[in-house]
Amino acid sequence: MELRPDSHGKVRDIYDCGDSLLMVASDRISAFDYILPDEIPYKGEILTRISAFWFEKFADLMPNHMLSMDVKDYPEEFQKYSDYLAGRSMLVKKAKTVPIEAIVRGYLTGSGKKTYDQDGTVCGISLPAGLVEASKLPEPLFTPSTKAELGDHDENISFDRMEELVGDSVGQQIRSAALKIYSAAAEYASTRGIIIADTKFEFGYIDGQLTLIDECLTPDSSRFWPAEGYEPGKVQPSYDKQYVRDWLKANWDMQGEPPHLPAEVIEGTSKRYQEAYQIITGTEFKPAKESNVTA
Repeated sequence: MELRPDSHGKVRDIYDCGDSLLMVASDRISAFDYILPDEIPYKGEILTRISAFWFEKFADLMPNHMLSMDVKDYPEEFQKYSDYLAGRSMLVKKAKTVPIEAIVRGYLTGSGKKTYDQDGTVCGISLPAGLVEASKLPEPLFTPSTKAELGDHDENISFDRMEELVGDSVGQQIRSAALKIYSAAAEYASTRGIIIADTKFEFGYIDGQLTLIDECLTPDSSRFWPAEGYEPGKVQPSYDKQYVRDWLKANWDMQGEPPHLPAEVIEGTSKRYQEAYQIITGTEFKPAKESNVTA
């Protein structure tokens, strides 16, 4: 696109449209807070369309910032880019963002498993003894982190620290909302044969009301495991970018710039994203450009 974004994150470009924003999800992929040099085909479109699915599904549960995914509803200067924008973009309301990653963990894995093995806690929360990789937690945990600037690393913080940063009332509102949405999503996903091991949400305020923003329950912001074959005590196969993380851990020492991904990892990751879309939404994934759909 010739238009230059007003800001951009690891995978999304943001255009200021006055009283709204246009969020465009690229096919870039990040891991361990690095933007990787290769793109994953259809990734941006899948993320956007999965987010839209959840926003619509939970509209009565929690307000969200989505206005439209139809390029015809966008400001005129974006119309000529419809081929690129279709499916991967979303016009959203502007929000006063709360600078917190609202993470909910339903299962023990990732960084939580690492700290649990060290001292029996996840983000400072004590858990029962005897849990193993992929154990279902007694109840979902809300474990916030700071939202780092591009190039920096997010940092896990305690709920008390979160309250210090954003205020007691905001902290409690966000914790309650995150746990409510996760529980509803996990219940729905279980009917589709998917376990949502963990996820992260972002929130902001629009007209004084707490609102779900950014992306929602995508393979980039969540760990999706197939329920079939689920077995605690081992690393689970996944529909998210864990495949990329695992390859990087095996082939990169985390020093310098990340390496290029081999073709089979790129193709395998794209396939996993497409499978996640199809299982969650119950519809076959067809690229918007080919199928002339925008949501």
